[in-house]
Amino acid sequence: DASRWDAFSADEREAVYAQYRAFSDEAGKAGVMVGGAELASTRDGTTVRVRDGESLVTDGPYAEVKEALGGYFVFDCKSMDEAVEYAAKIPGAQHGAIEVRPIYVDPAAEGAGS
Repeated sequence: DASRWDAFSADEREAVYAQYRAFSDEAGKAGVMVGGAELASTRDGTTVRVRDGESLVTDGPYAEVKEALGGYFVFDCKSMDEAVEYAAKIPGAQHGAIEVRPIYVDPAAEGAGS
């Protein structure tokens, strides 16, 4: 919720960032962290739709939402159970929701460049 984040003091924000840095360090040292990034606020986004060959661009999100994607992590885990264990350690899990999904690999594309 962007309004909740906006209400944080600079010290509160730094405390949250410190938690994320500690989590990222732990996952990196464990060798499961592939990547990730914080996303800017939904207020700073643009929505693009193509209808009948024409691009329709709208500033901001399509609709007001209570939960929005604030960032993402990509892990290389041995199992969904291991991925869930790491997801539970993400600081945002304490006040929001963490969605865990495998990355889809197209079987037809595997080995296509080799």
